[in-house]
Order: sequence, then C-alpha cells, then structure tokens
Amino acid sequence: MNPLLKFPVLARRAFSSSARQLKNRVPEAQKIFQEDNGLPVHVKGGTVDVMMYRFTMALTIGGTFYSMYWLLYAAMPHKKA
Repeated sequence: MNPLLKFPVLARRAFSSSARQLKNRVPEAQKIFQEDNGLPVHVKGGTVDVMMYRFTMALTIGGTFYSMYWLLYAAMPHKKA
C-alpha cells in the first residue's frame, strides 16, 4: 500500500471533533485586563508581567547607553600606530 494514501486518513483523525476540547479562557482574561483598577495594562497580569516589563526596560536602557558609548567612541579621533 502506498504510504501517501494514509496521510489524508491521519489528517482527518488529527482534526476530528472527537479530539479533546480546550476550555475558552479568553472571557476570564478579558475581565482581568478590562477591570478599572488603576493599573496600566502591562502590569495587570501579575508579578510575571511586572518582571518582564522591568527586564525589558532595563535591557532597552542598557542597550541605548551601550549604543551611545560606541557611537561616541567611533566619533573620537584615535592615535595612529
């Protein structure tokens, strides 16, 4: 039997309606993020969101200063050997 003929059967089985149904958690997330509690949206997700935000800001500021340092270094005259 040709192995290519089995592929459509396997594909139908993988996407059939008998597969495990996942619970839709979008409405729960919408309630959390749309709640008016005075927090900015980037920290409403909890401690992990705050840590990711702070890490991103530190990386951005550090990268900016690093780029400025090398730009200044490249702009200065260097002694010829």
